[in-house]
Amino acid sequence: MSAANENTASIAYTAADRLVQDFAYRGMVALAPEDLGIPLEVHARVHAREKEAVAARRRVTPGLIEDVLTVINAPGVVAACNRIVGEHWAIVPFTHNATFASSGRDQHWHKDDNGPFNGRKQRHHQAVQIEMLYYPQEVKADMGPTATIPYSHYWALNHEENHDNFAGADHLDFNYQLEGMEGVQINGPDSPYDPEDIVNQTTQHDIRMREAVTNTGWPLVQQFEAGPLKAGSVVLYSHNTYHRGNHRRDDWRTWQDNPRFMWRFWIYRTTDGAGDAPGEVDWGGVDPLTGVDLNGAGDDVTTVWRYHHHWMQTGQAPPPRKVAADERATEAERLFAQLHEKGEDREPQRIGAAYKLASLGDTALAVEQLRKALYTDRESVRRAATYGLIAVGEEATEVFLEAARSPIKWVRKAGVYGLGDASPLTAEVLEAVKTRLEEDSSVYVRAVAAGTLGCLGRRAVATGVGVELVPTCLETLMESLEREENRPAMDRAQGRSIKFVRPTDECDVCEGGGVDYGIERFAAGRSAVRENALWSAVILCSHGSAVLGDVLAPAIARLKEVVRTDQNVINVGFAMDALGRLAYLHPEGQEAPDTPGAPSVGYLRDGLLELLGEVPVQCWEALVRGGVPASAAAEFDHAV
Repeated sequence: MSAANENTASIAYTAADRLVQDFAYRGMVALAPEDLGIPLEVHARVHAREKEAVAARRRVTPGLIEDVLTVINAPGVVAACNRIVGEHWAIVPFTHNATFASSGRDQHWHKDDNGPFNGRKQRHHQAVQIEMLYYPQEVKADMGPTATIPYSHYWALNHEENHDNFAGADHLDFNYQLEGMEGVQINGPDSPYDPEDIVNQTTQHDIRMREAVTNTGWPLVQQFEAGPLKAGSVVLYSHNTYHRGNHRRDDWRTWQDNPRFMWRFWIYRTTDGAGDAPGEVDWGGVDPLTGVDLNGAGDDVTTVWRYHHHWMQTGQAPPPRKVAADERATEAERLFAQLHEKGEDREPQRIGAAYKLASLGDTALAVEQLRKALYTDRESVRRAATYGLIAVGEEATEVFLEAARSPIKWVRKAGVYGLGDASPLTAEVLEAVKTRLEEDSSVYVRAVAAGTLGCLGRRAVATGVGVELVPTCLETLMESLEREENRPAMDRAQGRSIKFVRPTDECDVCEGGGVDYGIERFAAGRSAVRENALWSAVILCSHGSAVLGDVLAPAIARLKEVVRTDQNVINVGFAMDALGRLAYLHPEGQEAPDTPGAPSVGYLRDGLLELLGEVPVQCWEALVRGGVPASAAAEFDHAV
């Protein structure tokens, strides 16, 4: 946190007219409680009920504290998320959607993912997955405000063959974990530190955290603490943003009476839009939130910002940069060399080179250079090339189709992922993705293919291109559920922390930690493919029965079966949400009386609450976002 923020009542909240621009470059925005459009007393009730539930050792959920459902659907929250991730956005069910209390310990720097509970999922540069943090009480500067690294959301470290980052929470300083520093109480009765060092942030832990950030060598980055905050504040940030839980610096004897609670929700895009193209932006000046001088970003960085600022508002790439025609070949050669620079600190330069190639003004030349880079053995180069080809758009489809047939697993993964983020839904594209989902020997590749079908369908509905193939996308996803099985969660099966699990002969991707809530119905098992298939089903079902045709009735039957029988609670939550959206969330004009399968939707709506009652837990945060009335939560027992 900047020195200026230390002495103010709260951070600089984001103005509505700056929301998209600030998110594009910073990866984080803050909403003031006054801008949410709900009574301020809601937050006091949430905090009071939360304290009571924690004292009674009850599992805290949005269903238990129903005012949280009001916050999720607050007009200001909905409007902000609509602008960043599109209308009818969804919430990943049963995944940390509950209270977090700050304590005397520090987490390591890491990224989250929408692969629930440390599952590995593809990291979209596009605004497909974000996180929402809600603070029902005031957060003072010494109460452990969430620590973040703004401007880090487009940069990553290798994970494909780096076991330190095998789990979905990519680490910035894994040695912090290996050395046991995360288990040390920095503040509290057992702290080894002098109170003055704790207050002044001069402990070895504080120093280690700051150095981990500056040692990246990335432009602009520095630690930023999301505080002070007024009661009822909401922070939205990219799921790619490095962050960590932060230790409290105030008197530990006051914590029980004055807890700092935080609710976290993982949000993902279900619709695309096509708004007016924005004008060009001057990316200079001082960031009003962090106090960082943006003039130090450099054009490798601002080229990336420019693309995503434009894409969030139009779904398209911005116009090409102004590069003279006779200079493009030389520029392409220079950028191709820059794509291959070595070192983790050169990640922004590699990514910047890829986006610059995409906006060169000569698509054929850009695709030629990026295709060559895609087949480089180095993951860091392949990663940059993948994002560059996605920024090219549908003209990169042939390259991604070729990559999806590669004998090299990592190239296949990049190819099938790129199709989801860049290509139109055509019969050829659908067949390529379907083949990977049905036949690929890699669980990782199959999981990415399952997610790609949702992204393709989402874009097809928005553009009208390939919308007739959306039913086949859903049918393919439902068929995959017959083949794919949950496996014992890696942390349980291997008897180690999820941060230390390793690939096995059965599975080459981290499917995440096990969670069963101690309920006999569930087991601590996971399947990345099943979870991604159902994630995509939620996306497709968000568009109503009109686009699903004859596939609707069998899909409803399959989703009901998942709700009733699947032992993975995450799968159950996704299936619940998909059904809820079919029953309640119908965009205007999509649901005609003679739509094939429409009677099934009406029947589903009538029996949905009864179906939910067959399961011992419900994901009200996801269901209410999908259109299920919040009042329905009151009819259920939240004792579990």
